[in-house]
Amino acid sequence: MSLSAVIVDDEQLARDELAFLLKNVGDVDVVAQGKNGVEAVNLIREHNPDLVFLDVQMPGLDGFGVIKKLLDRKVTLPQIVFATAFDQYAVKAFEVNAVDYLLKPFDKKRVAQSVQKARAKLGGANPASDKLETLVKMLESQKPQTSKILLKTAGRLFLANQKDICFASIEDGIITVVTTGVNGMEGQSNCRTLEELLDSLDSTLFWRAHRSYLVNINRIKEVVPWFKSSYQLRMDDKKQTEVPVSRAQTKRLRELFGL
Repeated sequence: MSLSAVIVDDEQLARDELAFLLKNVGDVDVVAQGKNGVEAVNLIREHNPDLVFLDVQMPGLDGFGVIKKLLDRKVTLPQIVFATAFDQYAVKAFEVNAVDYLLKPFDKKRVAQSVQKARAKLGGANPASDKLETLVKMLESQKPQTSKILLKTAGRLFLANQKDICFASIEDGIITVVTTGVNGMEGQSNCRTLEELLDSLDSTLFWRAHRSYLVNINRIKEVVPWFKSSYQLRMDDKKQTEVPVSRAQTKRLRELFGL
């Protein structure tokens, strides 16, 4: 049975690459492609595809926003494969058993596995909408577990307000958190990973700029152009620390500040 598919990604190269890989998989007919969330909603309503490869991080209406709009409009959802360069989003999608997710750059074998999973789930007992609705609700309900973060410094334990946290970094498994303001300090977090720390912070304020750094968006003092179209962030701490932005996160930086 041939599957009809729609590809939505704001990057032309990503759309082309995925279409090429799907052609090699066989029995998948790409009926349409879109470059943003609004187009995604319209194309899904128009074509009613079996399968949609949906980029998570797009300007304006992102991938999860697309799902929410379709649910709000009572549109029958196809099988969804989230495509992303951002691990934290992929994990969220995966944990609620969305059909599958693909990390960029795409891998031929993983694309084939995604198609196979979608084919197996079509006509199953549990419609895709149930799982995706769970996903959207989970994302909307995610709030910081606590308004303060526990930090250890000089053998003492302090509670830091989230708004005062400038950035956090990890080295050799130890997370260091730097705060600003009158009581600006540097302390260690009990969290084992930056992902764990991020889960306890306000996701609208904190951003994983690099695999080793987590920053408070409101504490970025300057965006510094760097080598080969990359950037560094000069933070608003006493040392005016410069935090690198990974290539995978450069797109997000441009969206945040309209670069």
